[in-house]
Amino acid sequence: MNTIDLNVPILGQNKTSRRAFLQGGGLLLGFAMTGMGSKTVFAATAAQVTEAEVIAPFEPNAFIRIDPKEVVTLVMPMAEMGQGVYTSMAMLLAEELEVDLDQVLLQHAPANDALYANPILQSQTTGASTTIRAFWTPLRQAGAVARNLLITAAAKKWNVDPATCQARKGVVSDASGSLHLGYGELAEEAAKLPVPAADSVALKDPKDFTLISTRAKRLDTAIKVDGRAEFGIDIKVPGMKVAAIAISPVFGGKPKTVDDAAALAVKGVHQVVRTDEAVAVIADHTGAAKKGLAAAAIQWDDGPNATVSSADLIKQLDEASRQPGAVARNEGDVEKALAGAAQRIDAIYQLPFLAHATMEPMNCTVHVQKDSCDIWVGTQVPTLAQAAASKLTNLPVEKVKVHNRLLGGGFGRRLETDGIVHAVKVAKQVDGPVKVVWSREEDIQHDMYRPYYYDRLSAGLDADGKPVAWTHRVSGSSIIARYIPPLFKDGLDFDAVEGAAEPPYALPNIHVDYVRVEPAGIPTAFWRGVGPTHNIFVVESFMDELAHAAKQDPVAYRKALLGHNPRALGVLNLAAEKSGWGTKMPEGHGRGVSVQFAFGTYIAQVAEVEVAADGSVKVNRVVCAVDCGLVVNPDTIEAQMQGGTIFGLTAVLHGAITLKDGRVEQGNFDTYLPMRIDEVPVVETHMIKSADAPGGIGEVATAAVSAAVANAIFAATGKRVRTLPIDPGVLKKEA
Repeated sequence: MNTIDLNVPILGQNKTSRRAFLQGGGLLLGFAMTGMGSKTVFAATAAQVTEAEVIAPFEPNAFIRIDPKEVVTLVMPMAEMGQGVYTSMAMLLAEELEVDLDQVLLQHAPANDALYANPILQSQTTGASTTIRAFWTPLRQAGAVARNLLITAAAKKWNVDPATCQARKGVVSDASGSLHLGYGELAEEAAKLPVPAADSVALKDPKDFTLISTRAKRLDTAIKVDGRAEFGIDIKVPGMKVAAIAISPVFGGKPKTVDDAAALAVKGVHQVVRTDEAVAVIADHTGAAKKGLAAAAIQWDDGPNATVSSADLIKQLDEASRQPGAVARNEGDVEKALAGAAQRIDAIYQLPFLAHATMEPMNCTVHVQKDSCDIWVGTQVPTLAQAAASKLTNLPVEKVKVHNRLLGGGFGRRLETDGIVHAVKVAKQVDGPVKVVWSREEDIQHDMYRPYYYDRLSAGLDADGKPVAWTHRVSGSSIIARYIPPLFKDGLDFDAVEGAAEPPYALPNIHVDYVRVEPAGIPTAFWRGVGPTHNIFVVESFMDELAHAAKQDPVAYRKALLGHNPRALGVLNLAAEKSGWGTKMPEGHGRGVSVQFAFGTYIAQVAEVEVAADGSVKVNRVVCAVDCGLVVNPDTIEAQMQGGTIFGLTAVLHGAITLKDGRVEQGNFDTYLPMRIDEVPVVETHMIKSADAPGGIGEVATAAVSAAVANAIFAATGKRVRTLPIDPGVLKKEA
């Protein structure tokens, strides 16, 4: 049963339609995913549920369905983009529901904030490593309440005390073990029972878990291996045409001239469509669309950003960073402590714009009709997508249907709706459904980029080398001000300073502030790891500078500042132990360390690098120690540590988006390099056993690895890396 077919709404072998399900009767439960006791659980017989949409009067945000054929369906409120949440969330449900994982089928949730909002982010959004943190309690409560109802239904049939019955593997048994009823047989009766409040049903003690914390196989692996998995780019709709799109190469530009006749002369091309900032060619298939687009010979009006360059933007950041910013943290008297310090260390760190470069390029299929709009896409924000389409089409939100699919990579890129907006603008001019697919060049050159950050730091050390003062000014674009304006308060972007405002160390006098600097002509957005992707690099690299100035070992130096923080100290000790910290390395090799607390998880990494005479860097090994609270699926933790590390290393070694004449200079994987297989290091993951609630895991390694590598390079060469990506020319040995 755990083979999944994403070409149908329910992700599994069972292809029962919603109509058949409704006709067959069964138990359907919707749960308030806030975990608040004031929210009660809704149960209804199938006859009370409309075919079009599951409606729960108490606005629950997730659903369990159990039908007479023993099928348990979990409607997934979050998106699966390779991070494994479709499996780990199913594990939470199955643990308390007392079913095996292969008894659970998965279904993409429709766009509906009232039902499926992420309790942490307050919208139906998959991001910020929140999925398991947000649904850890609510999904287990959902399973426990359903199990309670099923047991009560069985006890009622047998006329026994429910306390004497137990559930296991989808079957309820009496105390003697002689009476058995499957969940399917009990579903209809269970649906008639009064439903207890979610917080009134006891959850399992973690010591009694049989599924959570075990190594569970991914439910979506088989379909991804054999090609049955359906991503947004795989969509095929009857009557569908395909569009190739060209967007103004300068942000803010627009098309000036287009050779429609030449494009229409290409066999298979049906239409040329213009929007404010783009041109799309509509054809029978991708090949014809791309040929038609090339034949259109588009000339552009570059608009106001035609002269923007990276040098201009960096100069702007440098000048802005010299002025005080919005205060994120201010404790003690930093200026006095700096003035009285035995040593003062100053540094400037810079990190570039970064593209997401997901393996699945941006794409969206749209069918706009007079009274409806259907969208097939892989998105992290289905309700935002729905709202954007509603605004463009002037249709009520409920007339816009978002059919979410698996995402071929997200990393924050698909938190944005710009790709959907482009597709809807095109589809409004096309009769019938149209799939708009971006080329790789369009994808990279019209991304929404991780901001360029420019950071100034100063620290004062006492006679023993201990830090007595720490100042850190972060300068860069504010994603929060654009994306969630109400949370941008008094000039402070809390995301831009995450990892900087609350370092894990004991620092008696600390001042952290933020200067907002918006780059002309380049949009910025969340990128895997968000604020910590730059702040951990800066903080942990600078901490290494202090250790060197104090003539102390980097691990020992950090340990002395972490006595108040046992979880951070725990991962540091484990990483040092497992990496063999302190053992001798060959010439040109070095180890570096970083410590991080972000997304509710503690992590320490030790990187081992080799620097050649020409300055090229080879990362040979990365040792990760993780305390993410209670582990749901160890395989997922390991996979995310590996994938996050590689994603972060790509940026450390290669990643940079640069501008010249208003244009992004990088266009494909030859100029915006991913890590190659021969560059990938061994990544070891060691987990600390913990009873704390789970933390996030999808982004932590990406944020941590840059500093570990930079510090290892210093250990190998004595040269400090303060700007990414690493420039081999700076590390090259002089003849």
